[in-house]
Amino acid sequence: MATEGKVEKYPNRWIQLVLGIICMATVANCQYGWTLFVSPMQDKWGWSRTSIQLAFTIFIFFETWLVPVEGWCADRFGPGPTICAGAIMVAIGWSMHSYADTLTFMYAAAVITGMGAGAVYGTAVGQAVKWFPDKRGLAAGATAAGFGAGAAFTVVPVAAMINNSGYQKAFLVFGIGQGIVIAICSFFMPKAKLDPSIKAIPRVITSKMEFTPTQIIRQPIFWLIYICFVGVASGGIMATASFGPVAKDYGIAKIPVTLLGVTLPLLTMAMSVDNICNGATRPLCGYISDRIGRENTMFIVFMCEGLSLLGLMWTGRTPWGFMIFAALTFAFWGEIFSLFPSMCADTFGAKNAAGNAGTLYTAKGTSSLLVPFAAALSAGGNWDRVFILSACIAFICSCLAFFVLKPWRRRFIAENNAKVDAMAAAAKA
Repeated sequence: MATEGKVEKYPNRWIQLVLGIICMATVANCQYGWTLFVSPMQDKWGWSRTSIQLAFTIFIFFETWLVPVEGWCADRFGPGPTICAGAIMVAIGWSMHSYADTLTFMYAAAVITGMGAGAVYGTAVGQAVKWFPDKRGLAAGATAAGFGAGAAFTVVPVAAMINNSGYQKAFLVFGIGQGIVIAICSFFMPKAKLDPSIKAIPRVITSKMEFTPTQIIRQPIFWLIYICFVGVASGGIMATASFGPVAKDYGIAKIPVTLLGVTLPLLTMAMSVDNICNGATRPLCGYISDRIGRENTMFIVFMCEGLSLLGLMWTGRTPWGFMIFAALTFAFWGEIFSLFPSMCADTFGAKNAAGNAGTLYTAKGTSSLLVPFAAALSAGGNWDRVFILSACIAFICSCLAFFVLKPWRRRFIAENNAKVDAMAAAAKA
C-alpha cells in the first residue's frame, strides 16, 4: 500500500515531459509553418506582404502577452485544463484562417490562434522546470525543442497540401488535427508532484525565495533579463517570419536542392533543416547551461547568432549559403527558449514557474513588434539592413549577459537566500 501511495503521489515525470514535448511539437506549425502561407495568400487576395505579416505579429503578441494569465491558470488549476483550452482555440483559429477572405477576419483568427498556442507553450515549459529541478535546462530545452523542431515533421506535408489543394484546406485539416492531438495529451497531465528527494544541481545557483509574477516585475534584474530576451528574440522572430519572402526575393525559393538523397524546392528543404536545427540546440544548450552556467552559454550562442545573421547576408543569395546560414540562425536562436525559462526559475523560484516564465515570455511578443518594421526595412528586396541590425543586437545582448547580468544575478540570489535562511533561523529560535 505504501508503495502504491508513493507512485500515486509522485507520477512519472518523464512521461509528463514526453507529453509536454508532443503538445509543443503539435502546436509548432502555428508559428513556424506560417511563412509557407504568406505568398499563397498574397497571390490569392492581392494583400500586401506587410498587411499579411501583421497577422503574424498579432499572433505572436497574443501568444505571448496572455501567457502570464495562462501560466497563472496552470499553476492554480493544473496544466490539463489550460492545455485543453489551448487546443480548442488553436483548432478554431486555423479553421478561421481557412475561411478568411478579409484582413479583419484573418486578424481575428490570429488572435484566437495566438491565445491557444500561448496556453500550450507557457504551460508545457512551466511544467518542465517544475518537474526537473535537477535537470532544469535540459528539461526546458527538450520541451522547447518540441516547438522548435515539431514543424520539421509537418513542413513537407503542409507545403504539399498547399501546392496540391490550396492553402485554405491546409489551414483547416492541420488546424483540426493539431487541436485533437493536443487535447488528448492534456487529459494525462496532472499538477507537478515532485519527490522531495530530487534536488537542484549544486553547480547551478538557485533561489530559495519564491516570487510571484507581480513580485518579479518589481525587481530591476528581471527587466535586464527581459531586455536580453527581447533583443535576441527579435532577430529570430524576424527570420522565422521572413525566410520565405527572403528566399523569394533572392530568386532561389524554388531551386531544387538534394540532401541525403531527397530532392525538394530550396525553401521547403531549408524549412525542414532549419526547424530540426532550431529544436536540436534547445536541449543541447539547456544541458550545457546546467554544466557551465546560463550566462556563459548565452555569451557563446548569442555571439554565434550574430555571426550567422551576417553570414546569411554575405552568402544568402546562393542556395547552399542560404541553407547553411539559415540553419545556423535558427540553431543559435532557438536556445533562448530553454535558457531564459531555466534562468527565470533559478532566479525567482519554481513554485510559480509557469506564471513567472509566462511573464518573461512576453518578451517574445515585444520582439514581434519588429516584424512589420523588418518588412518595411526590406523594401525592394534589401534584406541586408535587417540582418545587420539583428546581428548588432545579438552582439550587444551577448555582452550584457556575461558582463552585467551574470554578477548581478549571483548577488541577487545570494542576498535573497540569506534572507530566507535568516527567517528560518528566527522561526526556530
